[in-house]
Amino acid sequence: MSKFDISTANLLSACDARKAIDEGLLSSQELVEACFARIDALEDSIGAWTHLDKELAIQQAREADESRRRGLRVGALHGLPIGIKDIIDTQDYPTELGTVLHQGRKPSKDATLVSLLKEAGAIIMGKTVTTELAVFSPGKTTNPHNNAHTPGGSSSGSAAAVASAMVPLSVGTQTNGSVIRPASFCGIYGFKPSFGRISRHGVLRQSPPLDTAGVFARGLEDLALIADVVMRYDAQDDAMLPIAPPCISSVMAEPVPTNPVFAFVRTPAWDKAEQVTKDGFRELIEAVNESKAKTIDIFDLPAQFDNIYEDHRKVMEADLARNFAEEYTRGKAELSDVLCSMIERGQKVTDEKYNASVATIADYADCLDEIFELYDAILTPATPGPAPKGLQATGDPVMNTIWTFCGTPALNLPILQNEDGLPFGVQLVGEKDDDARLFRTARWLLDSLNDL
Repeated sequence: MSKFDISTANLLSACDARKAIDEGLLSSQELVEACFARIDALEDSIGAWTHLDKELAIQQAREADESRRRGLRVGALHGLPIGIKDIIDTQDYPTELGTVLHQGRKPSKDATLVSLLKEAGAIIMGKTVTTELAVFSPGKTTNPHNNAHTPGGSSSGSAAAVASAMVPLSVGTQTNGSVIRPASFCGIYGFKPSFGRISRHGVLRQSPPLDTAGVFARGLEDLALIADVVMRYDAQDDAMLPIAPPCISSVMAEPVPTNPVFAFVRTPAWDKAEQVTKDGFRELIEAVNESKAKTIDIFDLPAQFDNIYEDHRKVMEADLARNFAEEYTRGKAELSDVLCSMIERGQKVTDEKYNASVATIADYADCLDEIFELYDAILTPATPGPAPKGLQATGDPVMNTIWTFCGTPALNLPILQNEDGLPFGVQLVGEKDDDARLFRTARWLLDSLNDL
């Protein structure tokens, strides 16, 4: 007999579901069927998915259960359902990139990260909604907390599917704020790793100096579980280096050597923060400092960072113009006005200006390194506030731009909400390539807040 209701197995965390499967209290097929029941109940109002194949997913789950019954070796995600953003190639499902220009596109191979998920035993449930070519024009997805509000973008469906308990885990991407922003708006955990730590082979090419794959979950341990699977070297992505994986789950479980010290960084975009965000951070800082003997300092970035938004814009838009040239040439009429405008601005960025802006990435990153010599992590808003009302836009990524441009790892911690119950997150930023310590620091902070 199970110790829980099988029909609500979709509410389990990934780690709890894996434990239940390991102990024989739950089968992968039962978990997948519970997730599909949730999808059937909520998909009409949330619209998280662009492609689903129930028969295929259940068949994968049966095969996973059979492997376990036969005593075969199983992976870290064995039998767990996962959603894949629809700009990431999957050979079993179409990958249409959020635009009618690629309707019916069927890749012949999986993206590397999808192959790693399958190798670990994950069940690919289907493809989640992305904004148009993973930029700004929204798809059909709504916010699970209030369907009149945006879920954020561009990884809209991936965040909404996890937040609404359709799946415990999902994958997205970020070129500006496309993982952290929807995680904040949907009230879940999101992780954008250090640049070059998850393979982008088989992922839509937007802006090579910026594109980063990321993951979503409803708990920090779950986030570490999936991150450890996909953070593996792939020679097919020239941004990656053949270095050892970070082993996030094991490092996160270690005790911190000393209490971490945080820099609260308002960034040059602080004037865009809503009053509820400013009030939330003031209360957070006061509470932690009163109980933990001054562990959060207020730190203002040098004036040099005033230019980073323009540098990011030049790089991103010039790359959009280059990488979406074929879509623009043959299908401009099918593209949104906002994307056409970005492409057209990008066409005007000269090679000299583009190269100069790319070169500043190292300069900004060096400046951040000086901060991390003094502080274990940076605390900063994940978004200006809760998800805006309306579905015509996906919210402002301005709170994420700096960390994406510099390639530093970032986590959304869903610990704030407004008086209407809409969530918004605290963004925790770590030193580049020190992703595991960022998770350990995040765990310490969450534990400390629970003790207050």
